[in-house]
Amino acid sequence: MAVAIRLRRMGKKLNPFYRIVAIDSSRRSKGKPLEELGYYNPKIKKQLSINKERVDYWIKNGALVSETVNGLLKKEKHSVESV
Repeated sequence: MAVAIRLRRMGKKLNPFYRIVAIDSSRRSKGKPLEELGYYNPKIKKQLSINKERVDYWIKNGALVSETVNGLLKKEKHSVESV
């Protein structure tokens, strides 16, 4: 089972809200995630919250980080090598 850390789009049309989730990469994007790791709201002053301890846990266990999430992690000064 390959795990990916990626964004999951929520919210209404023209009002996006994203959750940062750890999900099995073979599941579809709207499938049930293994764990929610944080959220990102680009509309409200780029509001961002990430549970860094859990992100580290998933990365140590082999999770792949998407490019977008990696960029958000860098903004939080928590860089991860992109795979």
